[in-house]
Amino acid sequence: MSDATMSIDAARVELLLNELRLPGVKAIWPKIAAQSDKEGWPAARFLAALAEHEAADRTRRRIERHMVEARLPAGKTLAAFDFESTPMVSKAQVMALAGGDVWLKAGANLLLFGPPGGGKSHLAAAIGLALVENGWRVLFQRTTDLVQRLQTARLGLALEAYIAKLDRYDLLILDDIAYVSKDRDETSVLFELIAARYERRSLLITANQPFGEWGRVFPDQAMTLAAIDRLVHHATILEMNVESYRRKAALDRKRGPGRKPIHATPRELENAAD
Repeated sequence: MSDATMSIDAARVELLLNELRLPGVKAIWPKIAAQSDKEGWPAARFLAALAEHEAADRTRRRIERHMVEARLPAGKTLAAFDFESTPMVSKAQVMALAGGDVWLKAGANLLLFGPPGGGKSHLAAAIGLALVENGWRVLFQRTTDLVQRLQTARLGLALEAYIAKLDRYDLLILDDIAYVSKDRDETSVLFELIAARYERRSLLITANQPFGEWGRVFPDQAMTLAAIDRLVHHATILEMNVESYRRKAALDRKRGPGRKPIHATPRELENAAD
């Protein structure tokens, strides 16, 4: 076969791959073709190598898209989470949750409770990151920000459509639910979201207050009980009642380099946070 004919064939392949929208194959086929010619591969092996590369490339690009849309805070990974400082949280259990296969398929929830600075948001974001890497779709939102969007949708008579749009996400992470103001309009749209996802799509919620104090979030007892009932029916609950990461870090800075951190007294923690 002449060089001119080979060039024409190669140009046709490039055009066809563009038309078929196979960018992964387009990028790699000359290299694989050269290896195939050199080693005398049968046609099936050549095609399989191209298909495997395209499948892997599509997976990579899909994860990249889902990572952008997840809006996860940067740097919050499971590798960076200090499990030693949170002995009540099982690392093995968290790693199992990071796979997502069991609880996300069942539309179950994950609830993280603990004081401010105890690592709830970090752990929630880290689990979300691992889930995206495992092929799930996740959206991380401060609860107050999402409630504002839900209210805007309600004013535009599009609340149902907006909540349905959130169904694309296997997991919706609501960070700091307790900071929602006790306003009937705000809490009612939040309740509608919880009710709409019940037993269909999963929620991961972080909260500073235990359930007994959720009357501060929802305006009446009936709504509070109904929201809690839907959230805990199929849920894993992690209690993180630990010393604040942020206060510990501030205390360590005040002690200076080279000194071994020790458990802080309440007065030390207050002084370090100032």
